[in-house]
Amino acid sequence: MSQESASNPSDPQSSSTTKVGILGKALNGVEWLGNKLPDPAFLFLIGLVFVLLASHLAAPTLPDGFEVRWHVDVANGGVDERVGVIGRVSEGEDGEVFEAASIVVDNDDPANLNARLVIDATGETVLGDDGSPMNVAEHGWAVFEKVPVDTDGDPETPPELVSNGRVMFARSLLTSEGIYWLLASMEANFLGFAPLGVVLLGMLGIGPMERVGLISALLRAALSRVPGMLLTPAMIFLGIMSSLGSDAGYVVLPPLAALAYLAVGRSPLAGIAAVFAGVAAGFNANLLITSLEPLMSNLSQGAAQTIDADRAVAATAAWYFMAVSTIVLTFVGWATTAVFVEKRLASKSPEDGGPDPEHASTLGGHGKLKPDEFKGLIWAGVTFGIGLGFTALLVFWKGSPLYGTDGPFPRWVAVIVPLMFVLTILPACVYGAVVGNIKSTKDAAKTMVESMAGMAPIIVLAFFAGQFVAAFEESGLGRMLAFSGGEWLFNQQFGAGGLLIAFILVTMVFNLFVGSMSAKFALFAPIFVPMFMLIGIRPEMTQTAYRIGDSTTNIITPLNPYMVIILMYVQKYAPKAGIGTLIAMMLPYTIAFTLVWMAMIVIWNATGLPLGVGDPVEVFSEGYGVVAP
Repeated sequence: MSQESASNPSDPQSSSTTKVGILGKALNGVEWLGNKLPDPAFLFLIGLVFVLLASHLAAPTLPDGFEVRWHVDVANGGVDERVGVIGRVSEGEDGEVFEAASIVVDNDDPANLNARLVIDATGETVLGDDGSPMNVAEHGWAVFEKVPVDTDGDPETPPELVSNGRVMFARSLLTSEGIYWLLASMEANFLGFAPLGVVLLGMLGIGPMERVGLISALLRAALSRVPGMLLTPAMIFLGIMSSLGSDAGYVVLPPLAALAYLAVGRSPLAGIAAVFAGVAAGFNANLLITSLEPLMSNLSQGAAQTIDADRAVAATAAWYFMAVSTIVLTFVGWATTAVFVEKRLASKSPEDGGPDPEHASTLGGHGKLKPDEFKGLIWAGVTFGIGLGFTALLVFWKGSPLYGTDGPFPRWVAVIVPLMFVLTILPACVYGAVVGNIKSTKDAAKTMVESMAGMAPIIVLAFFAGQFVAAFEESGLGRMLAFSGGEWLFNQQFGAGGLLIAFILVTMVFNLFVGSMSAKFALFAPIFVPMFMLIGIRPEMTQTAYRIGDSTTNIITPLNPYMVIILMYVQKYAPKAGIGTLIAMMLPYTIAFTLVWMAMIVIWNATGLPLGVGDPVEVFSEGYGVVAP
């Protein structure tokens, strides 16, 4: 299609010779609106500005010399008087900084606590206009931590929320001290952004596999040996498993799938649809641990620690669920393709992407491996097998580096990212050497450099996201919103299943406008993970629900950067096709995958089964809250 005849999908008013229908026009409007949003990096910058303003408005207005902090460390457990440091005198007469401001909770009813600032740096009581001790809650936003307590001993009645004696206040970041903190911690906020190191190290190993052609060869080797009757499930399964190679599946699999379907007299668009559904809608599922696991677990862990400083989230915590999802979605996608997608495409002419019996043939050389590629796969497989076997030996060999536990998890789980790096970089180098893509150490280093070059957008995003996350934590707003939101949700008496479904739907809608999985969860995690913890939904379950919502709409959002590539493949067989054609073709998968995945997570949560290795399934009955499934 020439540039003159191509439509501009970012402009809903643009004219085109391609008819996209009502659905296509509506989704073009969504794309146009989404393109008006700033880049995700600048969304975090806007979020940072919002946090600065919100922290200043929410922080209590106190006499000069006092600066309220959000955290309150209770010094004693008495009901009549509980004292905790909440602020500090910025500077005394001799320049010394004092940690002297305190609050006293002096109400006998722990459910109706009253926070008052009563002591200044000199030990004098701070009085309000009426001469009584100042009530800080009247001068800013104060949140009393509450936990569900079974007050009547009846398991049939829901627990009541009772204050635990801790009171939270926001800290303004627009004060002199706050602005200095923002500047002084900028570098640490960037380098300390948890997902940054995880993603870079993971891609340092996986990236070279793609660069030397190992992933492409693996996919083609599997595809060329699939019987015709199993073509559709094979497409979907390979698409789901391709997330091991990051985005390689988007580029490699669709043209091969189209050729495979065309070769057996079926619509090539059906092949593209099936594999695209696996690659994008099933992106967060896999039989193996991918680079997504440590990325998500780090974000979840950081958010969970605002409630429990010792709470850890394992990178393998959702492994069982995602492995089962891989099998289930393969069959769901198979049925969807046969019942809805391929049946609809079968009625189209060959010029519109329908079946073309005259061009039916065999795969020929399209999917076959060259001799050196086959040899490279053999040696790469041997290398991976040796590495995996040696790793297993270290896991079970007493006294080895991987034997035993490190905190709440086995040691091999704690070092899963470095293990992924080693187990992927070695086969990549061996394969590259065999096929001739790596001839020296310089070539090997070049593959890693090129992989890191592709991570530049993640690095830029991490800088702004790191500032936002750190400022959000420092202001105290995240913890306060979590407790306030958790209290509201608790009072609604929603079940855990209803909350998980609602969260999936919210994520699906948000995914239509912001495509980056990590960017969205970096925004969502500080709010939803602590909030759901307070009502009995563990971080692992919240993270899994998010990943469902993030996956299923990838195939219908025009903001997916690979939509243009997929549309290009479609137009090779249906030149008149537009974005609406692609959306209409993929929408049945979104609906089917969403309904089945929702049912899976609700049932899984109700049964109490662990989502994966290192997933604590016990109910949060002490300190977090409880909720019925």
